[in-house]
Amino acid sequence: MSRGYIVPIGGAEDKLRDPAILRRFLEICGGTDARIVIIPTASRLEDTGPRYVELFQEFGATHVVSLPFVERSDCAREDWLEELKTATGVYITGGNQLRLSTTIGGTAVADLLRHRNNHEGLHVGGTSAGASIMSEHMIAYGDEGSTPRSDMVSLAPGFGLTHEFIVDQHFQQRDRLGRLLAALAFNPRPIGIGLDEDTAAFLSPEDCMEVVGSGAITVVDPSNMEFSSMDSARRHDPVSVIGIRLHVLTEGCTFDVRSREATHPAATPST
Repeated sequence: MSRGYIVPIGGAEDKLRDPAILRRFLEICGGTDARIVIIPTASRLEDTGPRYVELFQEFGATHVVSLPFVERSDCAREDWLEELKTATGVYITGGNQLRLSTTIGGTAVADLLRHRNNHEGLHVGGTSAGASIMSEHMIAYGDEGSTPRSDMVSLAPGFGLTHEFIVDQHFQQRDRLGRLLAALAFNPRPIGIGLDEDTAAFLSPEDCMEVVGSGAITVVDPSNMEFSSMDSARRHDPVSVIGIRLHVLTEGCTFDVRSREATHPAATPST
């Protein structure tokens, strides 16, 4: 089988009025035949997992379970691993991404998610912290602001579902352009994806990203970066980044990760 979808969401996804993102995720996972696993580890709220279980059931899913991994030892539970082995979709909730990495990183759960997404067609979605954890390198924390600075961002290992991009979330709402640029200034290998709230990137097995939701996605392509002053910048200094390409994409726009080309929806013919 091919790779499954990877669906990072910028947080605060609409759950009631127009839950287009959650409905679309359920659809690609099999609709009423989907087997959805919720991982609420990033959240300290006990009702986070049950709330998403109820939501997906309201949307028509017949099999939805929450696996609240709290201790690293939980990641060895055979009954929970069996749920992950038969799931068609996994949804990782928001909260603190370091709680995800320190609890699940390097365990059988992380290995299974990566293997099944890359080789068995498992679709993995995540909101806020759950979006950040998906990539090989994740933004652990950082400062707000539009200008990158040398000490603006801290990176940590993610689950490694992809090495093609690095994610930041609540992007426009929390003014996070600077820290995404700072992360790319360290190493311009991945694409930067800045997700507004209630906005998702549906990355297909063919590496084509489609925007769904009410906000925008800021795509920073550093593949032709000519210069970064990160190596010589002192603490708190602004950082020069020259030669990057930036796109702002709204619903219906796409971005081909392989060709690095962005497209907009075709204009609706007048009647």
